[in-house]
Amino acid sequence: MAGKSRKETMAETRQKLLAAGRKAFGTIGYAASSMDDFTAEAGLTRGALYHHFGDKEGLLRAVIEEIDGEMSERLLAISVKAPTRWQGLVDEWIAYIEMALEPEIQRIMFRDGPAVLGDLSQWPNANACIMALKSNLDAVKAEGQLIDLDTEVAARLINGASTHAATWIAGADDPEETSRRAVTGFRALLESLRVPATDPEGAAKPRR
Repeated sequence: MAGKSRKETMAETRQKLLAAGRKAFGTIGYAASSMDDFTAEAGLTRGALYHHFGDKEGLLRAVIEEIDGEMSERLLAISVKAPTRWQGLVDEWIAYIEMALEPEIQRIMFRDGPAVLGDLSQWPNANACIMALKSNLDAVKAEGQLIDLDTEVAARLINGASTHAATWIAGADDPEETSRRAVTGFRALLESLRVPATDPEGAAKPRR
C-alpha cells in the first residue's frame, strides 16, 4: 500500500491540531488553554502548530471558521424546511440566537471569540452574511410580505440584534431565561417588519 503523500500528511496534521484546539477552547476556554495542550493532544510539536496556524490566535480563528461553517449548514437546513420564505427567515435567525445555549458555541463563538478577535460585526464573514440576508429580504419584499423599507438597513439591524442577543445569552447568569426573553423580543422585532396579516396583500406565499 502506498504511503501518504506530503499533502495528505499536512492535511491530517492540520486537522489533528484543529480538533485539539477546538476541544481545548470548548472545554477550558481560550485563556486557560496553552500551546502545549494543543500539541500534546494531537501528538505533534509546536513547530507544526506554528506552521499551520501561526499562533494560538490563528488556531482560534480556524476553529471559529470551522464552527461557523457548521452553524451555517444547520441554519440553512432549518430555513429550507419552512413552508414560506418569511417563516424560513424567522426560523433561521431565531435558531441562530438559540445556538448560544450550546456549550461549545456559547464559549467559543460568543464569549472567547469576541473577547479575542473583537466585535462579531467586523469578522471577515459578517458582510457576506448581511448581504445574503438582504437578498432574502428583497425576495420577501417582492412577495409583498415586508413593509416599505431599505432591505440593507433592515439586514444590518437584524444581524446586529441577533449577534447582540447571542452574546448577551452567552454571558448571562441564567442563559436559558435570557434566551427566552431575547427570542421573544427578537421575534416581535421581526414581525414589526412584516405587512400586517389583516392586509390581504400580506398573506403568506409558499416558498418557490
